[in-house]
Amino acid sequence: MVATTRGRLLVATPPLDDPNFDRSVVFVLEHDDAGALGVVLNRVSDEPVPDALDRWQDRLTEPSMIFEGGPVETQALIGLGRRQTGDRSDEDHELALTPTISSVDLSADPLLIVGLISVRVFQGYSGWGSGQLDAEIAAGGWMVLDASDDDVFTTSPGDLWRTVLGRQPGRLSWIAAAPDDLSLN
Repeated sequence: MVATTRGRLLVATPPLDDPNFDRSVVFVLEHDDAGALGVVLNRVSDEPVPDALDRWQDRLTEPSMIFEGGPVETQALIGLGRRQTGDRSDEDHELALTPTISSVDLSADPLLIVGLISVRVFQGYSGWGSGQLDAEIAAGGWMVLDASDDDVFTTSPGDLWRTVLGRQPGRLSWIAAAPDDLSLN
């Protein structure tokens, strides 16, 4: 049995060799013996949300652009929604990931989903096969940290890697100040 990271953050350690994940912050949607799936929170594309999702426009968190969720199935769209604490998710149109964050069925009518405060749309996702993510974590490629709603729905995605690390206790917060090019250190 694997120790799940579902509902938590994977924060890339500098430097992670894969350019898809350098300085990335991934929110984990699923993690079990079969593998793991998540979305990168700090990679904004310059693509607006497609016209087919115009009905969600009122609930999109700024910046209301498509986020690059990862290198797998780059045409797939994944919606994450935020609710107020204590509101129950709509089991027909949402899958609760934390008490306040859920995956949202973007094909549903947003007017039928009561209680959603905000939504973010990701194109593609990050995926790992059985045991792959666990091996990467054990090798030191990822730090597993607690997520906050503000991380998932940040209005400053370019600063998220440093923000998440900067709020950690002790020496871990020092990593937030690491230069992009470690040879300059």
